Amino acid sequence: MEKLVIFDLDGTLLNTIADLGAAANHTLMELGLPQHTIEEYTLMVGNGMRKLIERALPEPQAASEEFVSNTLSMFLKYYADHIDIHTKPYPGIPELVSNLYRQGYKLGVASNKIQQGAERLVSTFFPGIEFSAVLGNSPQFPLKPDAAVVQHVMDRAGTDRAHTIMVGDSTTDIQTARNAGIPVVAVSWGFRPRHELTTADVIADTAQQVMDYISKTI
Repeated sequence: MEKLVIFDLDGTLLNTIADLGAAANHTLMELGLPQHTIEEYTLMVGNGMRKLIERALPEPQAASEEFVSNTLSMFLKYYADHIDIHTKPYPGIPELVSNLYRQGYKLGVASNKIQQGAERLVSTFFPGIEFSAVLGNSPQFPLKPDAAVVQHVMDRAGTDRAHTIMVGDSTTDIQTARNAGIPVVAVSWGFRPRHELTTADVIADTAQQVMDYISKTI
């Protein structure tokens, strides 16, 4: 049976927060609305782009579905053209992904990022690595923590729950893994504070610790 590692993208493989925040602030500026610090945006991401926009908007505007939809369209257009200006892999991540691939592990990405953005970032920052599936926010699957996206990655990789592990940086990722019935590593370098990650099977502070746990678990 193939062994599969499913990664979250934002906050796990890649530090994307500066580009997300810059795109959101550009959109808010265009609308004449208050902007936020990058640190504030770390608490707004993780549940899809629409939820990010809802959280970034002032309460009156966030209550209007039409306003949120229009703002989201503006945001996505700008973000698509500026998606990798400041984004970069976390320390040790390129080596971790490369090592897993060379050792024969199947690799997947399950993200709440827009599908095209997820695909572009993975191909940009992990060239030469074949992923069984890179799945983002699309009409085909509900957002995490629904387990459907994990099941689809497993199906594409030809593996089962006993040979699959998830790596993420948030309670959303932990709950996704729980819903899918697979173990989960929470990384401490992402967008959520450590105290929110205690329900994971293990918290990793380095890429090597992720590798060590994967090696002994599946």
